[in-house]
Amino acid sequence: MTDYSRQLAYIAKTEDAKELRQLVDRARALGAKPVEEAAFRKMVTLGIDHEAGSVEHDFWVTVNAFEADLKQERGKTVRLGRTRQKVARDGVVKTLADWAIKPPTDGFHMLLERDLPELLGEAIVMRHADRFEPDVVEAARARLIDAGVDMERVMRG
Repeated sequence: MTDYSRQLAYIAKTEDAKELRQLVDRARALGAKPVEEAAFRKMVTLGIDHEAGSVEHDFWVTVNAFEADLKQERGKTVRLGRTRQKVARDGVVKTLADWAIKPPTDGFHMLLERDLPELLGEAIVMRHADRFEPDVVEAARARLIDAGVDMERVMRG
């Protein structure tokens, strides 16, 4: 088993999104999954002006992750314009509630395909259940269970 402790320590310290993107790309090319995942997760937390662990912070991590993944896939910057407009109009909590009670979005399926269930809007609803109406939490729970998502992983975030 390869020891990635030096790379992981560097990732924990750096705040440079460009360096982290390069690390993600190099690690992916080399098959260094722990380094790739750590760099990606750190990269998507940068630039968020909300307290870590808050529903707003978790939401923007999801948006950043999705945009970063789409950029990698398409080779150009992709912004979730409709999502950003909805948040500006309705707020994060209402946006997440709507995602949970309406049919699954393309983003739901894409995050599952990328093995990132903890970034699903429904996962954020579950981790911050006290911020949502009971019917929203139940809808989120049911969708996650129907999709076969590991609920322990979702709750860890």
